[in-house]
Amino acid sequence: MDDLFVGRIMSSPVTTVAVDANAKAVAKRMLDENISSVGVVDADGDLAGILTSTDFVEIAAEGGDPDELAVSAFMSTELVTVTANDPVETAASLMLDHSVHHLPVVDETEGVVGIISTTDITAYVSGIEEPAAPMLG
Repeated sequence: MDDLFVGRIMSSPVTTVAVDANAKAVAKRMLDENISSVGVVDADGDLAGILTSTDFVEIAAEGGDPDELAVSAFMSTELVTVTANDPVETAASLMLDHSVHHLPVVDETEGVVGIISTTDITAYVSGIEEPAAPMLG
């Protein structure tokens, strides 16, 4: 799989939310869009974190009221990222090494350009998903 690059199977565009977004509204949006993660961006549009469906388990376990919480209280901020030109094998290794299921895909000039998840990798390997068109640039 070292000849298969992240940009071919990543999910793009990325759904993003502001750091002060209401957790309940974000949870509803994730359900409506059938996605398991969102990028969390600061006022400048820079990636500040990632919020996944697993983070909502933490909200529930702590008895938090999603009506009263901002996503910044539960998002992951120590991000492990990849580029679209990284081999999928590198992404998979990073996911295993850091026990994560989603990696933001970043570009030096464009910021966050996609998300690659264990689901994306599994779908490709199982033959369910065809790779996306190659990224130019």
